[in-house]
Amino acid sequence: IELFDYIYGLLNSPNFINKYQEFLRVDFPRVPYPKNLNEFTIMKNLGKRLRELHTMEHSSNWTVEVGYPIMGSNVVEKVEYKNNRVYINESQYFDNIHESAFNYYIGGYQPAQKWLKDRKSQKLAFEDIRHYQEIIYSLSETYKTISQAHKE
Repeated sequence: IELFDYIYGLLNSPNFINKYQEFLRVDFPRVPYPKNLNEFTIMKNLGKRLRELHTMEHSSNWTVEVGYPIMGSNVVEKVEYKNNRVYINESQYFDNIHESAFNYYIGGYQPAQKWLKDRKSQKLAFEDIRHYQEIIYSLSETYKTISQAHKE
């Protein structure tokens, strides 16, 4: 698992992506050996954090601050981001969502947008609402983690 975490951290590392951006568009990524144990440990820890966020491994422990304050039909009619809110219909929205989380890409997808658009014309159950709040938390924390890794 540590080797997987190292590779996952490396492939999501801003330095790796910037260095190999053009190559990644046309071929599979090459995974370089770490130069030393410290480099391996840093990438492994980054990868572990991202893996846990992306698989929502500890989501029951997360303090999610995304609100869903308006009662209504819960039917996803349209998806629109406006003023830190993601509207699913004329009156209902998820609140306290930073634009960086809503527009974040993982691979070729924007999970915060795709998840709702895949549920167009469907009614969200309580579990769906909680899951979307966890998706936003995961994306927000991913953005923070990647930004911090870029500074180091």
